[in-house]
Amino acid sequence: MLGEFDFIRRFLSHFPKARVPVGPGDDCAVLAPSRGPLCVTTDCVVEDVHFTRASFSPADIGHKALAVNLSDVASMGATPRWFLCSLALPQGFPLAHLSGLARGMSALAREHHIDLVGGNFTSARELSVTITATGELTRPPLTRAGARPGDWLYVSGTLGDARLGLAHLRAGVTRGASVRRQRRPQPRVALGQLAARFASAALDVSDGLAQDLGHLCTASQVRATVELARLPMSAVVRRALGAEGALAGGEDYELLLAVPSRRGKAFEQACARGGHAVTRVGEVSRGSGWVILDEAGRVVRRPGGFDHFGSASGVD
Repeated sequence: MLGEFDFIRRFLSHFPKARVPVGPGDDCAVLAPSRGPLCVTTDCVVEDVHFTRASFSPADIGHKALAVNLSDVASMGATPRWFLCSLALPQGFPLAHLSGLARGMSALAREHHIDLVGGNFTSARELSVTITATGELTRPPLTRAGARPGDWLYVSGTLGDARLGLAHLRAGVTRGASVRRQRRPQPRVALGQLAARFASAALDVSDGLAQDLGHLCTASQVRATVELARLPMSAVVRRALGAEGALAGGEDYELLLAVPSRRGKAFEQACARGGHAVTRVGEVSRGSGWVILDEAGRVVRRPGGFDHFGSASGVD
C-alpha cells in the first residue's frame, strides 16, 4: 500500500532540484534572496469551488493552482523565485492523477523560473491545492494604494473569457478559447515587471473588474471612472455576455494598472514593443468610489464580482 512519502517522492520527481541552501525534505526551506526584498502570497484552489475533476484534468488543476499565485506576484511587479505546495488528497487519489497535477504545475514553474522548495501532504474529503509563492523585488512594489488623481487606468488582455468558459463547462462544452482561459489562466508576469517602471498602482483582476476596481479606489482613496465602450473583450464574449457581463467576470487574472498620465504614452509604447496587450479603460480623479459610463456617458448600474462568502452587488 502506498503511503504519504510515496506520494511525496512521486510528486517531487516532476520538479527540478531547487537552487536553495535547503529545499524539500527538511522541516523548513532555507532561502537566500539575492536581488531585493521578497513579496509573499498564498492562495488555494478547492474541488467543487474552483474546479471539478470532471471538467478539469489533473494538469489543468496543477497549472491553475500555481497560476493564480503567480498573478499576485505579477501584480506587485516582482520576479517569481520560490513556492511551497500543500496538497490535500482524497482517499484513493490515483498516483497517475498526482503525476498529472505535478506535470501541469511544473511546466508553468519552469516557464517562469520559479522553484518548488517545500510543502505538505494530507488527506481530505476533497482535493485542494494551496500554494505559497514568493517573488523578489528590484523596484518598489506596486500596491493597491498608489493610484493618484490624474492617473490613467489600463487593463491587460481581454475580460470575461474565464466567466464564459465556466458557463461553457457547466453546459458541457469542453473546448474553445474561453474554456482554456478558465482552465489555464496565464499570469502576466513579464507585464508586471515592465509595469513596475511606469505604474503607480496595480492589482490582478481575479474577482471581476467592477469589484477589483473598488479595491483599488478604497486603498488609494480616489475615485475612478471606467468607460464600457473601452473594455477589451473578444467578439465571442461581447456577444455572449456584453460589456456589463465582462465587468463582473472573475478569474481573468489580468492586471489592472494605474499609470500617471505623463507616463501613459511611454508605457503604451513599451508594452507594444514587448508584445503586451493593454487597453486604457478610464482614469482616476479626486473623491471616492467608482462609476461605469455607457457610450452615451450615462452612469450604469455596476455589476458585482465574485465573493466566497456572499454576493458583491457593486451597487451604490
